[in-house]
Amino acid sequence: MLKAQKIYKVYNNGNKDIAVLKGVDLNVDKGKFAVIAGPSGAGKSTLLHILGGLDSPTQGEVFFAQENIYKLSEAVLGRIRNERIGFIFQFYHLLPEFSALENVMLPALIRRSKKPKYQEVKQKAFELLCQVGLVERTTHFPDQLSGGEKQRVAIARALINEPDMLLCDEPTGNLDSKAGAEVISLIKKINNERGMTVVMVTHNSELTKFADNIYYLRDGIIAN
Repeated sequence: MLKAQKIYKVYNNGNKDIAVLKGVDLNVDKGKFAVIAGPSGAGKSTLLHILGGLDSPTQGEVFFAQENIYKLSEAVLGRIRNERIGFIFQFYHLLPEFSALENVMLPALIRRSKKPKYQEVKQKAFELLCQVGLVERTTHFPDQLSGGEKQRVAIARALINEPDMLLCDEPTGNLDSKAGAEVISLIKKINNERGMTVVMVTHNSELTKFADNIYYLRDGIIAN
């Protein structure tokens, strides 16, 4: 499902190059739950963004479903990000002017291929919010929701286009222990029941117990 080869990422800070990733290799099979663990500043989020086509590597290749995503046009890569990869971020990235239901609907409404009807999208979004335990929060706006509820909305939004893979960037990092446990259990349930590939980055070593594959990222490389 996902393969990365010799991923380097270098940023230029004035006259100085800063190497964040220094030749990362990883391979995640379809349906597996992979965790990229490591301390803050190790390059985990940078790597995840490169794996999902949100940021390009300085050097290296990323294959998603056997396609080298950085050889694709921006239009094709954009469709893959929208339709085949679901993203869950630490800070939710919900649009404050839209309700929970409307936030979940957005990725489906902007997709270009196989665009469903509005009422179909609305019904599907409602069903997803019910599945993540928010049946009574569908019309609430983000500022009316708790952190755990916002992350559940974000999970439902990530699932609306029925992606092949979920990429999760510290999904419990902004939550208390109870809400964090509920969110990670929900993500694992999705992985088990839907057979959906999950790649999650975290600095919380306790979350590695959910993983089929664990990669420890330190100083820009995968540690053995």
